[in-house]
Amino acid sequence: MKRRGKRRTTLATLLLTLLLSAGLWSFAAEEATAQGQWTTLPYLMPINPIHMALMHNGKVLIVAGSGYDASNTSFEAGVWDPQTGTITRQLVGWDMFCNSMVVLPDGRVFVNGGNLKYNPFLGEPRNSVFDPATGQFTDVENMAHGRWYPTATTLGDGSVMTFSGLSEIGLTNTTVEIYRVGAGWSPEYASGWVPPLYPRMHLLPNGNVVASGPTPQTMIFDTSTKTWSAVASTNYSGTRRYGSSVLLPLGPADGYTPRVMIFGGGDPATATTEIIDLSAPTPQWRYGPPMSQPRIEMNATLLPNGRVLVLGGSARDEDATTASLNADLYDPETNTFSSAGTNTIPRLYHSNALLLPDGTVALLGSNPRQGIYEPHIEIYSPAYLFNVDGSPATRPTVTGVPGAVTYGATFQVQTPDAAAISSVVLMRPGSPTHAFDQDQRLVRASYTVGGGVLNVTAPPNGNIAPPGYYLLFIVNSAGVPSVASFVRVTANFSLSAAPASSTVLPGESTSYTATVAGTGATGTVTFSVSGLPSGTTATFDPTSVNGSGSTIMNVTTGLTTPLGTYQLTITADNGGIVDRATVTLVVGPHVMPVPGLK
Repeated sequence: MKRRGKRRTTLATLLLTLLLSAGLWSFAAEEATAQGQWTTLPYLMPINPIHMALMHNGKVLIVAGSGYDASNTSFEAGVWDPQTGTITRQLVGWDMFCNSMVVLPDGRVFVNGGNLKYNPFLGEPRNSVFDPATGQFTDVENMAHGRWYPTATTLGDGSVMTFSGLSEIGLTNTTVEIYRVGAGWSPEYASGWVPPLYPRMHLLPNGNVVASGPTPQTMIFDTSTKTWSAVASTNYSGTRRYGSSVLLPLGPADGYTPRVMIFGGGDPATATTEIIDLSAPTPQWRYGPPMSQPRIEMNATLLPNGRVLVLGGSARDEDATTASLNADLYDPETNTFSSAGTNTIPRLYHSNALLLPDGTVALLGSNPRQGIYEPHIEIYSPAYLFNVDGSPATRPTVTGVPGAVTYGATFQVQTPDAAAISSVVLMRPGSPTHAFDQDQRLVRASYTVGGGVLNVTAPPNGNIAPPGYYLLFIVNSAGVPSVASFVRVTANFSLSAAPASSTVLPGESTSYTATVAGTGATGTVTFSVSGLPSGTTATFDPTSVNGSGSTIMNVTTGLTTPLGTYQLTITADNGGIVDRATVTLVVGPHVMPVPGLK
């Protein structure tokens, strides 16, 4: 009898366990479907992930420098491969800490400024470029003055604007400088105002740049005149310190209307948000819906469905006991927030969130005290990756894309799921640091459907989508995105020059006309020439054109210029996108035609 009773108890316990397990599985499935799913990776980040940039090989550049440790003189960076879980570390030659980073049009990562000294912090004038093909950093031209906590913004021609940061003497750098690959830095352009550190800046579709915080006064930089003007002040009267800012998705349906949304910030932090439409005749900030928690040291990350994942931070700065563990999803279509579940680990100062090519978001770092950082990596899998029963959703597949597309051109995306696709988006890979992603951008593309193919129209110019590599996602009618394919977006312009040949005596001058034509070249196109013989100089008038146009190249030989025939190569450079034309210079006696002699 005892054995039978024990067997019944065991069966009842087993049945209860099965029912509880089924209930828990059902709850987890419902949660994944509604809110997404959070997981913690089984390996650690071995260096402090203060700066991150997604590269076009799918790997992530991590830059720590001294890692917020004044005693550390072994400055480090690393490359993380989320697919294999490997992290390759390397030393760097100077302290790339509290700098800015963006990705250049050619796919190399541009590191701008950094830390010259701790306590007080002083800014580095140095800059470096990381090449994902070689895995090496190469220093490039120095700025006029140092910058610690600057913001870098990629402009429509692929050049990089840097602003703010502490100088090498500890004062806020109030000038703008613009870097162009191969040409170095522009002169300094005085701003006439003192910006906040790490200003929240975005390139607008008209080619200008907005500084949307964290201070209340919004400013616009005119990239043609190199001057600033005030636009509007936020409704929140305080400084949104370590809050975030996002340029909401751009698309052809509304003429690429630029709307910027700012989130949280302040100490104690606010949960408020605000939105401004910068295409309005008189732009004004208007309150958006509040987040579920106040946040300082937060992150805001664009997703391929157009929503914004808002996460991390705390109610009081660098206070883990007030950590904001709720993740929120903002929907620009409905102007509402919904829950994205909760992450596990407090993410405070020096935390970052980054969209990965598989549509998940990596959440790394937290460094509220010098010398100690959070090494665990969390991954958020959005609800669009799950079916109603919690199983993995079937994703649309891309079987072929071109490696590069030009502005305004039509290109094909091969997919067996063409009939089910509801949107095609190009997303500029992220580069977050200090509660702000300096590079992320989402541009919707128009398209038509064919048999197993989408005929997609590329963005019209670089102000809409600065030149460089983009994550191309196709999203089906259920809201499920594909795994991204990397596509390079470039300008399409051509350079011609006439006459094809010109003859001069030593000491004489001649001229050629170089003409830039085509579509897609945005902003300044500069000119240079190579192949000049010794004793010869060349000048361009004008020295540059805006988008398209002509310049006169005046070539002056010297009395000692050797006789001979020389091939000159004229180069037109649109922010790293170049075209070339060749002409011939003959230095020697003019050959006069003889009548009747052929």
